[in-house]
Amino acid sequence: MALKLPAVVPENADVRKYRKPLRGTLVTLDDAGRVTITAIAREAGVSVPTVSRVLNGRSDVSPQTRERVEAILREHGYRRRTARNKPAANLIDLVFNDLDSPWAVEIIRGVEEVAHATGIGTVVSAIHDKPASARQWLQNLRARATDGVIFVTSDVTPPMHAELRRLDIPLAVIDPAGVPTIDVPTVGATNWAGGLRATEHLLSLGHRRIGFIAGPKRLLCSRARLDGHGAALAAAGLATDPDLIQQGDFYHESGCDGAEALLRLADPPTAIFASSDQMAFGAYEAVRQRGLRVPDDVSVVGFDDLPESRWASPPLTTVRQPLAEMGLLAARTVLRLAHGETIETPRVELATELIVRDSTAAPRTA
Repeated sequence: MALKLPAVVPENADVRKYRKPLRGTLVTLDDAGRVTITAIAREAGVSVPTVSRVLNGRSDVSPQTRERVEAILREHGYRRRTARNKPAANLIDLVFNDLDSPWAVEIIRGVEEVAHATGIGTVVSAIHDKPASARQWLQNLRARATDGVIFVTSDVTPPMHAELRRLDIPLAVIDPAGVPTIDVPTVGATNWAGGLRATEHLLSLGHRRIGFIAGPKRLLCSRARLDGHGAALAAAGLATDPDLIQQGDFYHESGCDGAEALLRLADPPTAIFASSDQMAFGAYEAVRQRGLRVPDDVSVVGFDDLPESRWASPPLTTVRQPLAEMGLLAARTVLRLAHGETIETPRVELATELIVRDSTAAPRTA
């Protein structure tokens, strides 16, 4: 229906009938008194599908059009509705095992980009890989609404998945810890290719004794990086030496401990590939404590390309993992699912890239 709004709203009137007009024109409201997408599209001078794409955080909208549509949506307080015709919560839940890592901030940054563009909020939680924490998080979720949930490097247990399905909450996983459930969309990176490329880089410099500090064994991304490393060695005709592999947990201390163990070997490596930037920074400290220098005595490569990598001394050669982009894509995925859209590619791996800086060089000749 179309209503011509008066200049003054009468006292005790039904305020649903007196929403702010669209630029002084006739306003199209639905049966509950809400401004419709059709009215938003008409005022913005775009099609209804374009407004829908903006609401879903889709990338196939020009920045100028997106900004214009978002401004009109905010002006009229438009609230999205889900595909099942229930009010949108205007929230995305982002669930980590832990939040004490810079890479978590990068993923949050990507999710927040979509959340800001669509006028919704982000709820960030950490469950610390504890069943009790996961149960408490799920109990809190039942008490409120959400448009979708994104898990990061987590196993979504069958009971958790079943409960989210019962609550009709869309789900996506970034870097799944294990083999993902077949109907859960995942977003990851080309970890195997990254491990391959980093090791190929060290081999191209002349290194033949390459130490490797692995991430947690339970994570698919850790195993893929190690497998890529081994594939590069095999292609160069080198066998994988178990003595040159140390187990880490992606954090600084394990990188320092792993590098220290490698450097104590009778025939120590001339290069160390740590499968996270934080472990690479730990390796820096182990090298320093032994009175050695990076890269003069030991080359070091990381994985992630965290913002501080280029500010390290020396700047770290690393494999760039597009963390913010992974968060952005996961957020768009759950919003599309919330609107009943079909996800064409449920398994997405974004490309990694070797970033060569000053922490790698040819091995010192005897």
